Formats: sequence, structure tokens, C-alpha cells
Amino acid sequence: MLAVMSLENEKYVLFTTFRRNGRAVSTPVWLVQMPDGEFGFSTGSESGKAKRLRHTPRVTLQGCDRSGGDAHGPVYDAQARLVTGTALAQVRTAITAKYGAMATALGVAESVAKRIGAKRFGSERVGVVITLNAG
Repeated sequence: MLAVMSLENEKYVLFTTFRRNGRAVSTPVWLVQMPDGEFGFSTGSESGKAKRLRHTPRVTLQGCDRSGGDAHGPVYDAQARLVTGTALAQVRTAITAKYGAMATALGVAESVAKRIGAKRFGSERVGVVITLNAG
């Protein structure tokens, strides 16, 4: 239970996925705890994270700062999967509940950017749901 509590309290988490060659790629993300004890965040369906998750579900999580620096606390091994539909809606609701106005502002900025054709927000959103490995 300590792992869940420490990750839930982090504002940013270093989310590490793995390339086909095994090389780790780390990115800071907002992370929310889901009602079933899993964790989640959302990303673009064509982001590097999503692409890497399509070939391997192995990930790690560790607390960090906004830029991904100052990694701290234990590293948690986990499995992640991409979700859409109702599961994505649950992730987004949890993000809004935890991050409030920041999440709302980001959503508005994303909508405007998509309307003007900004590439960063060009792909549809998907949820990433993460299950910590036992142990």
C-alpha cells in the first residue's frame, strides 16, 4: 500500500517505456490513481509513449519534477496498456479531479491547437492504464 500512496501523492512521475532494442525512454507525466488501484494518464495516440506501448507493455514509474529531473523515491516496475472509450473517460475525469484548473486549461489549449492544426496535438487522445507488478 505504501507504493500506491507515494505514487498517488506525486505531482509528476517519470514514466519510462522501452524501445524494441531495450533502450529506456523516460518522460514526465501527470499520474492519477484509478478507483481500482491502477494508475493512469492520457497522451496522444501517436506519441512516442503510445507507439512504444504497442510493442511492449513493460514500464517503470518514479517520482520526479516537472521537467523529468530530480528523480526521487523508488522505481516501480509495471505493465501499461492503451485504452479508449469509457476507460479513457475515467482517466480524464481522475486527471481533472486531481489537477483541477491546470487540467482544464491544458484541455482548452489542446482544443485550440487542434483547430489551428498544431502537430503536437494532432492525434486523438488515448488513456494509459498502469498496473504495478507485484513485489
